[in-house]
Amino acid sequence: MSASTVVAPVLAAGAVCWREGKTGPEILLITRSRHDDVSLPKGKLDPGETLPETAVREIREETGYRVVLGAPLGVSEYVLPGGRDKFVHYWAAEVTKAELTRGRFRPNDEVDQVEWLTVSKAKKRLTYERDGEVLDRFQAMVDAGALRTFALIVLRHGKAEATSSDGSDSSRQLTSRGRRQAEDVARIIASWAPTSVASSPARRCQETVGPLAAAVGIDVKTKRTLSQDAWEGRSATEPFVKMKNLVARRVERRETTVLCAHSPVLPPLVDAIASVVHGNRDGRLTRAAILSTAEFSVFHISVEHPERGFVAVETHAPLD
Repeated sequence: MSASTVVAPVLAAGAVCWREGKTGPEILLITRSRHDDVSLPKGKLDPGETLPETAVREIREETGYRVVLGAPLGVSEYVLPGGRDKFVHYWAAEVTKAELTRGRFRPNDEVDQVEWLTVSKAKKRLTYERDGEVLDRFQAMVDAGALRTFALIVLRHGKAEATSSDGSDSSRQLTSRGRRQAEDVARIIASWAPTSVASSPARRCQETVGPLAAAVGIDVKTKRTLSQDAWEGRSATEPFVKMKNLVARRVERRETTVLCAHSPVLPPLVDAIASVVHGNRDGRLTRAAILSTAEFSVFHISVEHPERGFVAVETHAPLD
């Protein structure tokens, strides 16, 4: 290998899976005899997969449980024996009572056994110090009363045609690339299991969320306040008030919701979310509002204390 050769890092994803215990949350650890270790469940990306998808798939394959992602817990970075860098992205993921009843661990090629432990006992059992650092971040969320969360997911529509057959902006449809993006976005966002989808009435927005709505089995509700038309030729005060009301209803219900809109509408939409939950308007929100086609930002909000701002904010994009 020449000195100029750039070796791509190994990317992986996993989760701190937790359940309600008698004295607080209990953590799921896995034992792998192949590696002679006790660790958090995780695994490498498959081709054509994104990090959130990998995390959900790996948990299911290694532990038998189907989970919904919660707030992100950062990235663990280390160097493999062969010299390649490895980056493992983690999320919190509750294993619900229903899933504990449905799911069942079976020993497999990777994992010999699983065990549930308190955070303090889990830290002592872990083989790698880096996994303990992930648990420290998890414990910080517990201490803040922010472990159980819901999400507001702000999505920009996929790539659209420049014109429409009737000449109107609202009738512009997705290009072939935009349709591929919509399919990809459906798979990724399903990792957070949204229970509500709201969209601008514009055709390109409804086509973007169509595959997602079909995949999770919910109807799309069109909201004019998410459209460009609602903001053109008038004071921003009226549509902003309506947008805040739309957001406030979702927050009041603790309802993970996808909000699909247009580039010019995204900054006021993010401002509305920040206003409702009293989140700080800082640099991360600026980035979260400036999205390319089919990109989306996930705003994690505490179920127990939604008025305390954002637990975390993350942004993702389809591979295409």
